[in-house]
Amino acid sequence: MAETTGTQASWATTPAATEHLSAQELDGLDMWWRAANYLSVGQIYLMGNPLLREPLRPEHVKPRLLGHWGTTPGLNFVYAHLNRAIRTRDLDMMYVIGPGHGGPGLIAAAWLEGTYSEVYPDVAQDHDGLVRLVTQFSFPGGVPSHVAPETPGSIHEGGELGYSLAHAFGAALDNPELVVACVVGDGEAETGPLAAGWQSNKFLDPATDGAVLPILHLNGYKIASPTVWARIPEEELLSTLRGFGYEPFVVAGSDPGSMHHLFAATLDRCLDGIAAVQRRARRDGIQRRPRWPMIVLRTPKGWTGPATVDGKRVEGTWRSHQIPLSDPRRNPEHLAQLESWLLSYEPAELFDHDGAPVPPIREHSPVGIRRMSANPHANGGRLLRALRMPDFRDYAVPVARPGAETAEATRVLGGFLRDVVRRNRQNFRVFAPDENNSNRLDAVLEATTRAWVAETEPGDESLAPDGRVMEILSEHTCQGWLEGYLLTGRHGFFSCYEAFAHIVDSMVNQHAKWLKVSNQLPWRAPIASLNYLLTSHVWRQDHNGFSHQDPGFIDHVVNKKAEIVRVYLPPDANTLLSVADHCLRSRDYINVVVAGKQPEPQYLDMDAAIVHCTKGIGIWDWASSDQSGDPDVVMACAGDVPTMETLAAVDHLRHDFPDLRMRVVNVVDLMRLQEEREHPHGLSDTAFDSLFTRDRPVIFAFHGYPWLIHRLTYRRHNHANIHVRGYKEEGTTTTPFDMCVLNEIDRFHLAIDVIDRVPRLGPRAAYAREALKSKLIEHRQYVSAHGEDMPEIQEWTWPGRLGS
Repeated sequence: MAETTGTQASWATTPAATEHLSAQELDGLDMWWRAANYLSVGQIYLMGNPLLREPLRPEHVKPRLLGHWGTTPGLNFVYAHLNRAIRTRDLDMMYVIGPGHGGPGLIAAAWLEGTYSEVYPDVAQDHDGLVRLVTQFSFPGGVPSHVAPETPGSIHEGGELGYSLAHAFGAALDNPELVVACVVGDGEAETGPLAAGWQSNKFLDPATDGAVLPILHLNGYKIASPTVWARIPEEELLSTLRGFGYEPFVVAGSDPGSMHHLFAATLDRCLDGIAAVQRRARRDGIQRRPRWPMIVLRTPKGWTGPATVDGKRVEGTWRSHQIPLSDPRRNPEHLAQLESWLLSYEPAELFDHDGAPVPPIREHSPVGIRRMSANPHANGGRLLRALRMPDFRDYAVPVARPGAETAEATRVLGGFLRDVVRRNRQNFRVFAPDENNSNRLDAVLEATTRAWVAETEPGDESLAPDGRVMEILSEHTCQGWLEGYLLTGRHGFFSCYEAFAHIVDSMVNQHAKWLKVSNQLPWRAPIASLNYLLTSHVWRQDHNGFSHQDPGFIDHVVNKKAEIVRVYLPPDANTLLSVADHCLRSRDYINVVVAGKQPEPQYLDMDAAIVHCTKGIGIWDWASSDQSGDPDVVMACAGDVPTMETLAAVDHLRHDFPDLRMRVVNVVDLMRLQEEREHPHGLSDTAFDSLFTRDRPVIFAFHGYPWLIHRLTYRRHNHANIHVRGYKEEGTTTTPFDMCVLNEIDRFHLAIDVIDRVPRLGPRAAYAREALKSKLIEHRQYVSAHGEDMPEIQEWTWPGRLGS
């Protein structure tokens, strides 16, 4: 039975609390809000005369107007009220806004609080600093119009909608004193990721986690049309929110005086409710899922802006979404209206002679790290503690000789992650979209449970409020939680079916861009890397069929900046352990690790695995036969199944052509293939040529789409001789080996490729080639008749060393 923290009365608009604020509080609140609105308008429009100390002229206005006004005054209103609550209650609070294009508001807030000038001394709290503040906004060489890494106090990019709640809940995990105020825009609320994000309250433990206060901001419109959430009946709206497990409080209106009292009373009620929930969980041990409070805020879009422009209503309509006055630089009527709009905030009352905020505004802001713009959780690297790591060597699979043993690589990794969890119960979590056990990481559940605060039934297993495994069938929500967790100074690990990692393609884009910009800001400290394990991968999705077969996530990731992305394809369990240890220790990267979960041959003992992973690419001398001279062919491979098929092809060829000199090159770190000028891990041309030669055929069996290898190597001397076999969109429900055959990455096609590309084999190769073609026909007939691969395929093992 769900616990409640409010009463049925909270379903309706909270009654006006005309005396809730003292005159001094009301004055400070309203002045702060007006100042924030004034600076927001100034950032959108001005490049001079920031305090209107002289009549506004066209040259004071930017030639290109870029920004979003409509949502900003509501965001500023909420910020002002949160500041009052922080000061009166000494709260540790963060502010996450879904409408990220309300950027001018958060920049204005950071400047009013003094944080902006501390981070950027040239944007001081004076007249010259104000000129820089307004000019830089959406200006070449300046700052973006949305809430970006450059904005102090932010962890949420916001340029793309849908992730604010997931980020907020991720920030609150394992932060018991933190309250995250999260504004959800009514346009944002229409997105799929946000719809799943509401369910995050089923995973938040009030005893050990912080709290999230959602504020659904309904101002009625998107860019050009109404929002769904603002146009449904209030009973339906509130029933929906209550169905999500929240207790909604409604604040609606447009008169600033009454709205200040009403919102302040409602905010206090919600914060009292949060404190009561946490007290019952922490002091009284009540573990029922609470009904967390939230606020529904209805304000006009473009509140306090121009009522009409060019005879058309603007305030309260979609016309206020971006630039209400479109051409004040060339339209005298617009210029006069802009001046009147700015003066309506009475800037002479808000800023002193030097341009600094007047004392009532400064006094309304919290101080030190209690300022939301200076909250250390919003610069998580400052709080980051290194993980206490077990020695990954202790989990090694014994390998007496290459290929003699088999193991499930991700199951081995699960034992390692289990002990990472045991040593780091306050700052490490594992995230998976309902696939932790399917991905063979179930050993983690020996150390913890799945986080779960919702109802349970007899027969449920491994569910508890304090679990460290975060599982929900939403890749978006898992990614959002993890990003919020990392950005506030913790560590995590995300496992996912390879084909469905694409669901978060766009979120990866945003995180990569965040990291890229953050790396250029000396005041932002490095955070733990975003670590992906892609498993249940394309070559072992034979049972699920075509829909589950797609290795293209790595192509997407490689598009990002070289200093941010890393892609690893460990061929066996020991190399996977070495790679995972490295990734968990790294900072400011997006690490993508691709590894299978099915039993596969193991090639390298731990010492050899460490050396191989450290190099990232290398010749496997035990599988090569070119020690006595230059190779006739280079057999390259990247990925566990391509590695096995390559070795099997080498095995076939050495029996048919004992004098064929073959070199086997295995790639763990995919970015080693790129030039050193393009990627920090890239090989020099000399090093690349030493591995792949300058003129011999290279048969490259690759885990993913073949053209990615060509893209990474197109400038190499021997590129014309690099022939890549990989996934080419051929798949069905079939056998594991038949998946390889369908895409021509199997041992028989690889061996035929060698015969066709090594001229000296000549006519004597004809019989061997025919035999290999016959094997492909035999395979097809056998699979069709028996529904499984031929015994010689299933039972194949690497026979031993080839080289002398």
